[in-house]
Amino acid sequence: MVDRNGLTEEEYLQSYNSDAWKKPSLTADICIISKDDNGEKILLIKRGNHPCLGKWALPGGFSNEGERIEETAARELQEETGIKMQADELLLVGVYSKPGRDPRDWTVSVAYMAVVDASEIEVLAADDAADAKWFDIIIDPDTITLRSGEEQIDINNLAFDHNEILSDAIGCNDAIGSAG
Repeated sequence: MVDRNGLTEEEYLQSYNSDAWKKPSLTADICIISKDDNGEKILLIKRGNHPCLGKWALPGGFSNEGERIEETAARELQEETGIKMQADELLLVGVYSKPGRDPRDWTVSVAYMAVVDASEIEVLAADDAADAKWFDIIIDPDTITLRSGEEQIDINNLAFDHNEILSDAIGCNDAIGSAG
């Protein structure tokens, strides 16, 4: 079959210039939530590199060529926190593509979540994470605060747009909990 220019698909692909379109970088971010009688917790990493050096963030990172984005999420989670999960254990939260969400360049992130038992998981900061720890999620009418021991941060002080991702994940988690 030929197109309106008289080309077969094979001919079209031979002359196609994939560099004609700027491509975004693709990343994955992961919300690991734990629930117990004391409420919900979120696992955060402290960024060890620029941008957002020293800020708390969701585990995540760039997709490798030929890698499914779910595999990216599972790989980055293990690299930064030591937590091993299979890609099919992660639930889709959403796609985040707001221009400027990452100061390095045009970056689109696919966010995932999983609900785990924190007492069964040993967290180890590694790769480009300077630290990793659990934060209690405190939901007030006006804001969401995250607390770990004496450290307290407003959700809006997370790196990148991770406040939006975490807010959506908490909403997904509430919907999952009420459906179950």
